[in-house]
Amino acid sequence: MSLDVYLGIDVGSVTTKLALIDEKGKYIDSYMLKTAGKPVDAVQDGLRHIINQALCEYNVQGVGTTGSGRNLAGALVGADVVKNEITAHAVAASTNIPGVQTILEIGGQDSKIIILRDGIVTDFAMNTVCAAGTGSFLDHQAQRLNVPIEKFGETALRSENPARIAGRCGVFAESDLIHKQQLGYPVEDLLYGLCQALVRNYLSNLALGKELLPIFSFQGGVASNTGMVKAFEEALNAKVIVPDHHQTMGAIGAALLAMENHQYNESPTKFKGWEVGNMNFQSVTCQCTGCSNNCEVITILEGSEPIGHVQKIGDIKGNIIARWGGTCGRWDIG
Repeated sequence: MSLDVYLGIDVGSVTTKLALIDEKGKYIDSYMLKTAGKPVDAVQDGLRHIINQALCEYNVQGVGTTGSGRNLAGALVGADVVKNEITAHAVAASTNIPGVQTILEIGGQDSKIIILRDGIVTDFAMNTVCAAGTGSFLDHQAQRLNVPIEKFGETALRSENPARIAGRCGVFAESDLIHKQQLGYPVEDLLYGLCQALVRNYLSNLALGKELLPIFSFQGGVASNTGMVKAFEEALNAKVIVPDHHQTMGAIGAALLAMENHQYNESPTKFKGWEVGNMNFQSVTCQCTGCSNNCEVITILEGSEPIGHVQKIGDIKGNIIARWGGTCGRWDIG
């Protein structure tokens, strides 16, 4: 038995997600793992996991990649579509939640807001600088308060008098949280107070000047935190929907984009096959001295043979899979 599918890969700084959909866009399977600073290994591990748990043979008709490592992932697997996270999340949300107009997305290291009207992105904003409100910040605070991150939400929901915590900055939020803890506030009041502070920070920064209209979709890993969901609903005075596969919406969106591309162009996929999960790759970074930009150019090679010290980009030999990073595109391959 075989099934025609589309594969989406979302490579982020903290986690890498893979998702499969069928020819009608219906969710089939997904997998999420830590990127751990090794995006190549994460993509390969994800491919092996997906195919090892498959109940039938998957015939990949198209592949889409997104996330901060989308170019790398696209080069490795042979992507047909490489798109940014805004587009991927918007497509996934509008497909799975008809009528969605505002997407709240919070991941491990960044957060974003996307405004849609009639299924079209009309505005967006991203925060990649301040840690306040990201998943890693919440993990850190939960650990410091000796609360398992899985229990964060249900513990926060028990709060009756949430602490008022400054949430304008991650450093100030942590300092204020420690101060309130020393004053004897119960853990549940500290946690829900933190949720409220982070929601205020999110809305006052990312959503500033934007018209926020329902339907609201909350996506990303932090959407698993029921305390954050409740805090958003209180602040917005509206129901906030958490999609079933909220953690892998970026990958699902990339798969949907690959499906759309294939059905529109009717061209064969560039996918290199599931065996990519077992191939050996190396990455080499060299500075281009062709002009004053001094761009850092990344080269991906197939093989495990040591290549030695390389000073010039032109000296890199071997089976080059892809190369990018230059402003002018002089060295780009793949």
